[in-house]
Amino acid sequence: MSKTQCIVGNLSIEQSLFDFIENEVCEGLDISAENFFQSLSDILNDLQDENTQLLKKRDSLQTQIDKWHIENNEIDPAAYKNFLKDIGYIVPEPPKFSINVNKVDDEIANIAGPQLVVPITNERFVLNAVNSRWGSLFDSLYGTNVIPNRGSMTKSFAHNLQRVNRTAELACDFLDEVAPLKGASYRQINSRVRYTGALIFNLNDGEVATLVNPEQFVGFDDAGNVLLNNNNLHIEIIGDQKKSFHKSGIFDVILESAVTTIVDFEDSASTVTFSEKIHAYQNYLGLMKRELNASFTKGGEAMTRSLNIDKQYTDINGQNFTLPGTSMTLVRNVGLHMMTDLVKNSDGSPTPEGILDAMVTTLITLHDLKSKSNSKKGSVYIVKPKLHGPEEVAFTVKLFSLVEKALSLDENTLKIGVMDEERRTTLNLKACIHEARNRIIFINTGFLDRTGDEIHTSMMAGAMRCKNVIKEEDWYFAYEVNNVNTGLECGFFNKAQIGKGMWAQPDQMREMLDNKMIHLEAGASCSWVPSPTAATLHATHYHRYDVFKQQKRLLLEKLETNQDQLLVIPLLKSPEQLSEEKVVNEINNNAQSILGYVVKWIDQGIGCSKVQDINHVGLMEDRATLRISSQHMANWLHHNICSPEQVHKAFQDMALVVDEQNKHDLNYINLAPSYDSFAYQASLALAFEGKDQPNGYTEEILTHFRRKFLKID
Repeated sequence: MSKTQCIVGNLSIEQSLFDFIENEVCEGLDISAENFFQSLSDILNDLQDENTQLLKKRDSLQTQIDKWHIENNEIDPAAYKNFLKDIGYIVPEPPKFSINVNKVDDEIANIAGPQLVVPITNERFVLNAVNSRWGSLFDSLYGTNVIPNRGSMTKSFAHNLQRVNRTAELACDFLDEVAPLKGASYRQINSRVRYTGALIFNLNDGEVATLVNPEQFVGFDDAGNVLLNNNNLHIEIIGDQKKSFHKSGIFDVILESAVTTIVDFEDSASTVTFSEKIHAYQNYLGLMKRELNASFTKGGEAMTRSLNIDKQYTDINGQNFTLPGTSMTLVRNVGLHMMTDLVKNSDGSPTPEGILDAMVTTLITLHDLKSKSNSKKGSVYIVKPKLHGPEEVAFTVKLFSLVEKALSLDENTLKIGVMDEERRTTLNLKACIHEARNRIIFINTGFLDRTGDEIHTSMMAGAMRCKNVIKEEDWYFAYEVNNVNTGLECGFFNKAQIGKGMWAQPDQMREMLDNKMIHLEAGASCSWVPSPTAATLHATHYHRYDVFKQQKRLLLEKLETNQDQLLVIPLLKSPEQLSEEKVVNEINNNAQSILGYVVKWIDQGIGCSKVQDINHVGLMEDRATLRISSQHMANWLHHNICSPEQVHKAFQDMALVVDEQNKHDLNYINLAPSYDSFAYQASLALAFEGKDQPNGYTEEILTHFRRKFLKID
C-alpha cells in the first residue's frame, strides 16, 4: 500500500483527503476522520452495487431505444410511447399527492428571486456570488448596456454626468413603479426623510409625499437610509444630497438580489486532480465556517475579499433587526456516473464520487448547522444533477438517509433539489417528485443538458434540426410548461422552488431585461443568472411581477401537459433542403463552441468561463453547453449530414478563430497551426466519439485529456 494512502474498513483513502477531513473538517465536530470513513465504507457497501446497476440500466434502456429506432424508420407516436412504457422508460404516474417538507428557509419557500450558480473551485467567484444578496442598481445600470454607450473614464465628465443622471432617472422610474409615492415621483425627493407614524419624503419644492402603500416601509439603517419591502424582497434607498449628482438626492438604490446561490462541484467545476477536489472541499468548508476569503490584485492594488456581514436596521417600533448579508447557499454534488480515485475499494477500483460528495459536503455543513449562519431552519440543501427517472431519485433519497444516520442528523435534514435536465426525468417528473416528497425543495429546467440528452437518446431516430431552432419544437414548450405545472400540482407553492435556466450572455443586460420576465410569467420562483450584476437587474423583474400570485392563478387553471408533445423528437424536417452553406455554418458553429470551451478546460482547468461564440458574443459556458454541441455534431456525423472531412476542416478553421479570440490571454496555448494539442484532440474526440459516450456526457473525454496534459496518465 502506498504511503500516500490509508485503510479504513474496505476502503483505501488518499492520505491528503484523510488528513483534510481529520485536521480541518472534523475540528470542532464530535466525529473523527476514522469514524467518518468507516461510515463511508458502510454506505458504499450498501449502495455501490445499486449505483452500478442504475448506470447499467441507463445503458440497457439506450440500447433498446437505439434498436427500436433502427427497426422503425417511421415513428408511430402511439407505438413509440407504448414501447417506452413496456421497457420501463416511462413508469406509471403516482396517485395525487402533495410534498411534505419541513424546516425550509424562507429564501426557498417564500421569496422569489434570482439564483446564481458558481464553481466552488474559485474562491473569489464564490465570494462575489454569495455576497450578491445585495447589489447596487446604480452600478448595474451605469456599467452595462442597459444604458447605451457605457460610461468610461476616457470620456468627458459631461458625458459621464449625463450617464449618471440617466442611471438615477431609471432607478427613480423603477421606484415609482414598485413603491409609488402619492402624487409625486422619486425624481422630486431630496435626501431628507422622517417617520412620524408614516414615512415622509421631503420634496425639492418644499412639499412632502408619502408611500401609496405605507406597509412597504419596514425600517431605517444607522445612516437613516430607507428600507422598503416589495414582493418579499427588500429595497434600500441611499439618500445623500451632497454626493448625489442627480437632483433627486438619491445616491443609490440597493436591491436584494441573489436570494439563493448554488455553489457547484459539478458542471462548472474542473476537479481532475486530488488536490483540485480537496481544494473545492476546502472552499466549501471556508464558506460554511464563514471564514472564506480571497486575496487578489485589481488595477495594481492588492485586495482581500471576505463574506459580507448581516445588515442592521431599526423598525418602525424602534426595535433592531437584521437581514442576511449573503445568499442562502445550496450545494450541487456530482452525478451518479462520476467515479473517483480519492477513495478506492479494496480491489483498487474507484468509488462513486456522488456518494463521497454527499458525505463530505454534509460533514462540512455540520459547521453551519451549529452556527445557523446559512440555514436558519437547520437544513442542508443539496442539488442533485443528471438523475434519470424516479429510481435514481429514490436511490439518492436512500443515500441521504444513510448520510443522516452516519452523522447523527434528524431524518429529512438533507433536502434535495432535482434538476429536470434528462429526458427520463421529464417524462416521469411527478414520479420523481413523489420519491423525494419529504425532502424535495427545488426543480428546474435546463435547456442545454435537456437538449443534449434529447439528441443522444434519439440518436438513431434521425438527424436533428439545426441547434438554434430546436427550441421551436413542441417538446421544448411542453417541457418548460410541464416542469412548472407538475411542481405546482405536487404542492410546491410556498414550499419549494421552481426554477428556470441560465441567461448565458453576461454582457447583454438590456436583452436580458427585455426577455427574462417570461420566466416569472411562466410561474418560476427562481431563475439562473450569470453574474452579480445580472442578479441585481433580474431582481427588478421580481419586484415588478408577483410570481406567487401567478402560481395561484396557474393552480386555479389546473393546466395539464400533453405528454405526447414531450415525445416529439426534434428531427430535421427535410435533410435534402439543407444547402452546403448551412451545413458548413452549423458545424463551424459547433466546432468553435467546442474548441472555445475545451481549450480552457484542458489547458487551464477552467470549468466555467465566458467564451466568445462564432459571432464574438461572450457566452457563459460549462459542460452542459459542451454536451449539446458535441452531441449535435455526433448526430450529424452519424446520419451523414456532414462528412468527417468537413468536420476536420471545421475544427481547423475554427481553431484559428479561437486562437485569435484568446490572443490577449497570457496563459492561452494556441491550437493552430499544430492541431495536435491535447485540447484539440479532446475536441475531436467529443465530436467523433460522442455517439458512444454514455448519455452523451463529456466528463470522461475531458478528464482523460486533462490528465494527459497534466502528465498524470
